[in-house]
Amino acid sequence: MARVRYGARTEAEIAAARTASSKLPDIWSTGVVAVWESDPDAVAAVLPPPLKPAERPLVRANISKVDLPGYPLGAGSVAVAAEHGGVHGWYPLVMPMTHERALIGGREVFGEPKKLGEVTVERDGLVVRAALARHGIAFVEVRGAVSGTLPVPEPSQKTDFYFKFLPAVDGSGFDADPVLVHCLRNEKVRKLERITGDVVLRESMYDPVADLPVRTLVEITIGEKTTDQRGKVVERVSAQALLPYIHQRYDDPQQILDGPPEGSV
Repeated sequence: MARVRYGARTEAEIAAARTASSKLPDIWSTGVVAVWESDPDAVAAVLPPPLKPAERPLVRANISKVDLPGYPLGAGSVAVAAEHGGVHGWYPLVMPMTHERALIGGREVFGEPKKLGEVTVERDGLVVRAALARHGIAFVEVRGAVSGTLPVPEPSQKTDFYFKFLPAVDGSGFDADPVLVHCLRNEKVRKLERITGDVVLRESMYDPVADLPVRTLVEITIGEKTTDQRGKVVERVSAQALLPYIHQRYDDPQQILDGPPEGSV
């Protein structure tokens, strides 16, 4: 009988896949990063407990393209500065990706708020434009011109905060208590340039980052970097406390209660 591809994989096949994923070479991306100081009350309002606001109400937009052979990828995020248990990091609100494969591991393993979207990074000489778009709306756009070379920073480790959860089957909350994940990213940069420009936030009911206005623009850069990441669960969190924030993960929070139409299965 021909192999049934939905059938169980052998232990050897599972081990081979795990080994292959652990030996990936450095993958370099070209990305634009914009950081601005926003309204402190707005930043505090988007942070689920036990996360707390950082000392400065910073927002960061990261817009990157990765030239994978035969599989070019656009990846981005909009995050706010946060703190948990003495650890300073970033809490992403939305992470547009241009391919489904980039969504799966991040959402299912780490709890990242990834969604399919459009990611643009364009450079023509010194002129740069980068944008994140969904549903036909470029809700974040960074525009400007390269105005100088910056020193290449030393390798560093950065932390992102995620909440990993599964909505309950009966629509009453969660199947189990959510967990707070610290995702540790080791970052290496090989080129970095300063951009003089601006950040445009457009109104979108699906990605309302316009609620985090640019009060003071801190910096815009374009660079080439590579990162690897590992996550760890640091604590279980109150389902009741997190429930008011889960709409951040979905275009329509009601969709987690949607079942298949009658007669469709």
